[in-house]
Amino acid sequence: MCGRYSLTTPAEAVLRVFEYLERPNLMPRANIAPTQEVAAVRLGDDGARHFVSLRWGLIPSWAKDASFGAKTINARGETLAEKPAFCDAFRHRRCLIAADGFYEWKTEAGAKQPYRIARDDGAPFGFAGLWARWDKAPDGAPLETCSIVTTDANELLRAIHHRMPVILDPADFTAWLDPGTSPAEAQALLRPCPPDRLVAYRVSRRVNKVANDDLSLIGPLGDDAPDDSGDQPRLL
Repeated sequence: MCGRYSLTTPAEAVLRVFEYLERPNLMPRANIAPTQEVAAVRLGDDGARHFVSLRWGLIPSWAKDASFGAKTINARGETLAEKPAFCDAFRHRRCLIAADGFYEWKTEAGAKQPYRIARDDGAPFGFAGLWARWDKAPDGAPLETCSIVTTDANELLRAIHHRMPVILDPADFTAWLDPGTSPAEAQALLRPCPPDRLVAYRVSRRVNKVANDDLSLIGPLGDDAPDDSGDQPRLL
């Protein structure tokens, strides 16, 4: 599962990883949450990669209302080809979701302790994502939404949570985005990130509140560091 993540990397460094045409002004975000707009990359009709803003929580075209997206922030990689909410997007509308860390919670001393998981070199990376366009909004404006694909946790994450988002190798970006890649070929890309490429460390429980979104959230919580929030996270 992935219910909260970060993208604090400077825009130029994100551009170098994802190689899209646009030059968006990316503000650092330490606590990205469902229903918010997120940074994503997909192929355009010109065959090039383009930066787009999508709402987190996929709403398939046939959904009756936008509340459907609350149930689809994540998509299990093992069942993408079968689930009605995701199968069409899996075949035709795959995307990358830009991040540089994500959060999971572990019960410690009777409380939920957040951990941040990031690359060992601090570089940004791409979650495997799906996107959809929903045209039934009351104002008539199309709403573009997305979901993060998950897989079994690797050895590092297993002690914290049994699932993790799919972090694609940059060498696989082209194949994942290409609609010509078959579902079977795309499914083969959905594997856990090697544990030696990641680090996991405790962070402040201030991350439990969506309203908190400052860079102090991504710093490691030392054994003697104060943690002034006893709030429990909203697990999605």
